[in-house]
Amino acid sequence: MKLYNTTQGPLVTQDENRFAALDATWDELITDASLHDRAQKALAQATLPAPAPDSLRAPIGTQEVWAAGVTYYRSRNARMEESKDAGGGTFYDRVYTAERPELFFKSTPRRVVGPGQKVRIRRDAIWSVPEPELTLLLSPRGDILGYTCGNDMSSRDIEGENPLYLPQAKVYEGACALGPCVFLRSERLPSATTIGLSITRSGEPAFAAQTTLAELKRNPVDLAGYLFRELSFPTGAFLMTGTGIVPPDDFSLRAGDLISITIAGIGTLTNPVA
Repeated sequence: MKLYNTTQGPLVTQDENRFAALDATWDELITDASLHDRAQKALAQATLPAPAPDSLRAPIGTQEVWAAGVTYYRSRNARMEESKDAGGGTFYDRVYTAERPELFFKSTPRRVVGPGQKVRIRRDAIWSVPEPELTLLLSPRGDILGYTCGNDMSSRDIEGENPLYLPQAKVYEGACALGPCVFLRSERLPSATTIGLSITRSGEPAFAAQTTLAELKRNPVDLAGYLFRELSFPTGAFLMTGTGIVPPDDFSLRAGDLISITIAGIGTLTNPVA
């Protein structure tokens, strides 16, 4: 099942052809312990057509967005390389092998952009990239309710200058995108699940790559457990699980680029760059 947030309100679908409306706000659904059963019952009376693309909103209510870092070998290498001149290279190797994961705050719901909306490059950055990430939707109890596509926009030059600058490299207006929906599933996704990133520039391919969840070192359940150890989230939370795709060091986003993140079973999140 897939849960969409639209201008009509929350909609659920099984096959992308017939949709059912859920008579509740987004937050009411996420805090409902019987969400999956509620959605399944609504599908029995699904009669609505597919929502128009311009009616889709980010699948978020009042939830905070958090993120995990250095969870793929590729991101470990990239972070070590970008920060080696600042003396932070070995930090990321230690994080990659440590029991405790790197977790950081990413976005308030107000700053999250949805499908088709613009993500941004920091005006004081010269090396910016998107980071495609499987993103968990967590209940107030810390259970996995489902999955969505996330774009963790990052300023690699700021992050590499000093590891302490990570919040400035990661947290700014238009730096977080979620969508197009939440794939309602409590079980872990198969390790063969693919995550793809493509970037077009002036209508031409500028970069494309793909990875799978087999490359994700951390267990999503463990990541959620660390997030909820000393924090409470009355309406649930989102947790980005890290990226296994990092463009080459000579690539940087430009205004006008189009970013598409596709995760098998979930869909494609597409955002232009401002």
